[in-house]
Amino acid sequence: MSDLHVVTGAFGYSGKYIAARLVEAGRRVRTLTDSTHRPNPFGGRIEVHSFNFDEPHRLAASLKGARVLYNTYWVRFNYAGEFTHARAVENTLALFEAAKRAGVRRIVHTSITNPSIDSPLEYFRGKAHLERALIESGLSYAILRPAVLFGNEDILVNNIAWVLRHLPVFGVFGNGRYRLRPIHVDDFARLAVTMGLATDNATVDAVGPEVFTYRGLVEAVAAAIGVRRPIVPVPPVIGYWVGRALGNLMGDVTITREEIRGLMAGLLYAESPAAGATKLTEWARAHASTLGVHYASELARRRNRERAYG
Repeated sequence: MSDLHVVTGAFGYSGKYIAARLVEAGRRVRTLTDSTHRPNPFGGRIEVHSFNFDEPHRLAASLKGARVLYNTYWVRFNYAGEFTHARAVENTLALFEAAKRAGVRRIVHTSITNPSIDSPLEYFRGKAHLERALIESGLSYAILRPAVLFGNEDILVNNIAWVLRHLPVFGVFGNGRYRLRPIHVDDFARLAVTMGLATDNATVDAVGPEVFTYRGLVEAVAAAIGVRRPIVPVPPVIGYWVGRALGNLMGDVTITREEIRGLMAGLLYAESPAAGATKLTEWARAHASTLGVHYASELARRRNRERAYG
């Protein structure tokens, strides 16, 4: 049996952690990526192939002989035609079809907590569509549903800390009581690799051991980095426009209307056993000297494919 494991985006965020665990376990690893010129943290220990979404035969060839495909490919938001959820869904469907043609034995797919075909939010609707397509493909699968990932290269928690460090006040959308369950990126990677070696079809809420309200998360980050700021409720529309202004200042998209709606609807929370053991409160205290010192830009990471991710 082939021991080739293919990871999408091994030079990015969660894909890098999955690839690292596979390399450490002595697996043969290949990545599919749009960032072939980004610095390779693995040297010659992994093979590098382009995605080739528009060339199905080449995409299938890059998956030939793989035992497991770990799919982390997605986009966080729609942006001016550069990348869209609709195109991400289309590309992922092409990836699933190529995996089937190539004889891939199992797919470990990254979804999101609380996806729904009927969701008014395109992000959650697109993820649900992909879950259904994978289930109906006939391939062996594990679907992982993380809420928020945190770790050294994360955006959300880092930028909460950045705002706390740089602005005199922090506004939370509405009452801030909606919940979320962040999971450490390496805990998520461990779960992905474990599920890749399993055989049963499974859908798992990949959530961490701590439950936060959004306001409580901000308070926990502030305490970890030793910053005191007033945390005040603001109408979601005001919070969006402040976030947009900040994004314009930083040349980024800080928050979107859909992200605010999903957050306030509690879609980043699931009532499931913890899939990871790392506590965000402890991790944040351990990384207090660097957390939020620099702003993390989603657009900069997507546009500059020659810099290391982070």
